[in-house]
Amino acid sequence: MDVTALHLPAGGSGFRSRIRASLPHLSASMTKIAQLLLDDPALPLELSSTELARRAGTSAATVTRFCRLIGYEGYVPLRVGAAADVARSSTHEAAEPDVRRALDPADSPADVIRTLLGAHVAALQSTADLVDTALVERVAAAVAASDQLDIYGIGGSATMARELQLRLYGIGVNAHAWGEVHLGLTSAALLRGSTVAIGISHSGRTKETIDMLSLAKSSGALAAAVTSDPHSPLAAVADVHITGYAPGEYLQPDDLSARYARLFVLDLLYLMVARQDFRRTTTMLAASTAAIASHRRAPRTTSRRPDPSPSKGTTTG
Repeated sequence: MDVTALHLPAGGSGFRSRIRASLPHLSASMTKIAQLLLDDPALPLELSSTELARRAGTSAATVTRFCRLIGYEGYVPLRVGAAADVARSSTHEAAEPDVRRALDPADSPADVIRTLLGAHVAALQSTADLVDTALVERVAAAVAASDQLDIYGIGGSATMARELQLRLYGIGVNAHAWGEVHLGLTSAALLRGSTVAIGISHSGRTKETIDMLSLAKSSGALAAAVTSDPHSPLAAVADVHITGYAPGEYLQPDDLSARYARLFVLDLLYLMVARQDFRRTTTMLAASTAAIASHRRAPRTTSRRPDPSPSKGTTTG
């Protein structure tokens, strides 16, 4: 496997987030290394690369390849990433739920809410760790300068496409959301230069979304994909792939935390577009707020009722 294939961002991205995002693409020997580090993120601080390889039953060369696959140049940078991750989580590690397990019918309501919250927080943190802000900025600049933006999504992703379309339209972007493949393909076929298309899919394997984004790209639009899997077919047809990643399997097969991860990326994209011409953005938002002001009821004010009890010094007849 090409060790650069995952396109993970360099820098301060979370050590464990990188490992979790890479798990589906690791060889058997690298998976053993990954599981060791997920179970005990402090191991690189205690073991040399050779000792870690021995613990995983593999070679030091495999450890080096593993480091590069998850975005580190070697074992020393991986150690630095592990140290930062351990330090960041040390204050709440004891309370962190296991989001890698499945929902158990025997869980108490308190267990469910604790693990559910942990799954959502982990999804947002992992996405923040893994998102490449340079790529988001590139897409945002293209959207702000585009003549038309198409956003494609099927099922639950169609709702997200519509939400993003409404937000961007409100700040002056000529955006269209398509959740039906025939209409989406028709629009995609008409796109030309200075246009952008975004395909949204958790798995990146929804055929209709792949078809719409692929046609938009062949028509001349900049094609961007938002998925949890950089190796998915949707990511493969896109010019730009942005990761919205949700670790764990607590809510599988319909993992709600994955939706929050994608919404986080779409919110980030919206804000990046908004800041491209902030004066224009604020003008547009003010105009849209004024347009609907007369259709909003004023807040209800509660007046204090007079005290029905008799005042002191009075008598009742």
